[in-house]
Amino acid sequence: MDGEREAADRAAATVSNDLSTSTVHGPVVQAGSVHGITFNYRMEQGPTAGARPDQVPRAPRAFVNRDAEIAALDELFADGGTGEADCAIGVISGLPGIGKTAAACRWAHLNRSRFPDGQLFVDFTALREGAGADVSEAVAVCLRSLGVTDQYMPGRLAERVGLYRSLSAQRRMLVLLDDVTRPAHVTALLPHGPGSALLATSTQRLGDLAADGAALLPLEPLAQTSALELLARLCGPGRVAAEPEAAAELARLCGGLPIVLRVAAGRLHTRSSLTIAALVAELADEHGRLNPLGTPSDDEEHTVSAALRLVYRDLPADASALYRILGSLPGRTFDTAVAGVAAGLSCEAARRLLDVLDAASLLETTEDGRYRLHDLVRLHALNELRESDPPETERQAVGRVIGHYLVLTALADLTIRSDRLRITDVRALTAGAANPFADAAADPAADALRWLEVERPNIMAALRATARYGFDRPAWQLAEPLTVLFLHHRHLADWRESLTIGAEAAARDGQAAVEARLRSLLSRPLLDLGRDDLAQAELATAERLAESTGNLLLRASVQEFLGRYWQAHDLGKAVAAFQRSLALNAEVGDRRGEALARYFLGLAVGEAGDPAQALETLTTAYDGFLEVRDARMAARTRADQGRIRWRLGDVPGARRDLTTAADDLGRLRAEHYEALAREDLAALAEEAGEPAHVVTEQLRRALAVYEAGGNPRAAELRARLGESGAGESAPGESAPGD
Repeated sequence: MDGEREAADRAAATVSNDLSTSTVHGPVVQAGSVHGITFNYRMEQGPTAGARPDQVPRAPRAFVNRDAEIAALDELFADGGTGEADCAIGVISGLPGIGKTAAACRWAHLNRSRFPDGQLFVDFTALREGAGADVSEAVAVCLRSLGVTDQYMPGRLAERVGLYRSLSAQRRMLVLLDDVTRPAHVTALLPHGPGSALLATSTQRLGDLAADGAALLPLEPLAQTSALELLARLCGPGRVAAEPEAAAELARLCGGLPIVLRVAAGRLHTRSSLTIAALVAELADEHGRLNPLGTPSDDEEHTVSAALRLVYRDLPADASALYRILGSLPGRTFDTAVAGVAAGLSCEAARRLLDVLDAASLLETTEDGRYRLHDLVRLHALNELRESDPPETERQAVGRVIGHYLVLTALADLTIRSDRLRITDVRALTAGAANPFADAAADPAADALRWLEVERPNIMAALRATARYGFDRPAWQLAEPLTVLFLHHRHLADWRESLTIGAEAAARDGQAAVEARLRSLLSRPLLDLGRDDLAQAELATAERLAESTGNLLLRASVQEFLGRYWQAHDLGKAVAAFQRSLALNAEVGDRRGEALARYFLGLAVGEAGDPAQALETLTTAYDGFLEVRDARMAARTRADQGRIRWRLGDVPGARRDLTTAADDLGRLRAEHYEALAREDLAALAEEAGEPAHVVTEQLRRALAVYEAGGNPRAAELRARLGESGAGESAPGESAPGD
């Protein structure tokens, strides 16, 4: 391998970017310490088919009921709508910070009983940070919430929408979409169940949705009485009652914007000696300086800026420094460890300063214990950073966060699959860092995978930041280990984007072996997305680069990917590619690589019409997997041996192989492959004229697996068994991930 060409990290887990004078540092994961890293995901269980999702966040504390708006939503959703599939559609629009999300979440929680099959929530702000696949990923978010596992997640948007419509058809549920920007965000996610509803928030009116029966509900700033009520709840009714005229003027100066009222109340809370009248004078003076002409079109922006500047000035120097740094963070949420790394602080110091910012109402705390900044607050903090700090401060802070996520992602990768082919020397990257996943009570690999899934939006944001700030080496170092997440969970748009960023960075960094590895991996999401032409082009480049490195394992891997591409297009070329992969693996002495190449070669030979040779090749592959103790692949190979024996007319041998494989796959929790074997056993029994209960027993086991994973084939098996169930099969069956 070419890992020796990669700059080794120092023992303190420091990653050097050789292309610049700046350094990417990370993380706050010293030996024996995992302070500040949020692992609340351990309490979360993945959705199952038929389970009731309940995902809408709670409205902020001290929410003031917008009675008119809540009543309008009640009327809209009372008897269903007139839009597509009788789904009532409401779009709440308004200025940033005006309380659109709070109002929508409040209504959703007040009306949970109207939707017995659950409430889905999709945050489009996070999805929009990706490479333009926000609609497709949003549908995938909803499908996962309805119990579809990534193994059965369709790759193409049309297939995802079709499956979503089928699964929602028998459900009465609410879908809440936050911060949509295009009508397509709404129309693709309309649930089809009678009595279902869709509620969206947007800074735009989205008038085109009126043709689909949508009710457009513009949200105005809080009325004076409501603004005063919110102020009283936030800073205490006694304080407002003591200065009624000043409180009324403060509410007016805050422009009826809940975010500004919260910031103002936070300042009164943290400065008990500050009177409301004094705050009014300061706010009026600050607003006048920011907007001397009183331009109406800029009034809201200046109102927010004026309030934030006053609070910011009151912060202690160390808290204001952290506040500015937080504005530069990639990603929308962060934990104490990320804040500490970004600012170069210990977790204890970071936690203390985060408490100061929280008390000043500059932070929001998420339900899982992380933090986030409102978009307007984040923008203010970043502007202050760029005005007050040396030019390199922002880049250095972002670099430290990238390094933090790089080391943790590498540790997760090693925990999930230590024997995977890597060009990046992840063990050097993680030298001196404690593995926070090693102490998981039951299943460290599952714990590491859950952490990657929860932190995926932030890791992707860090990866995008490598391109913006010119950190090429950390870009490819992060993209390769992150692949372990996508091998398990089919976030195809993110997988494609991450590998593209990494491959382009590796090319700029002169890392031919890394580029070849990432481009060969890139063929996987491209094939799943139906972009076979692009997959072929990436593989051609990967093959050329791999040949230039002299790395036999890399060349063998690229040939395997080529074989899997050609298997769908030209079986002769597929067989040749798998044979080249086998020869290269044998030359380097990689026994597992040999077994994998033989396995795929056997399948290709069988498809090409030579079952006898296929059986011989698969038998050798099976022995190879047993030798390297890969029980899962051995069981899959045993099942394929059974299918080949069936084709050759060896029914007893086929039954023996398929039964053993199904039992082993079930024990190994490879349920999808077990279900396929059970279906084959049912067909074999039916063909042999065995009793009906033998067929039924096998089909019911397969059905249980498909229902648990949300496989569209579940509806087909239910119909065959004469059993009822919610949802119908979408056209076609999606191929499982591997």
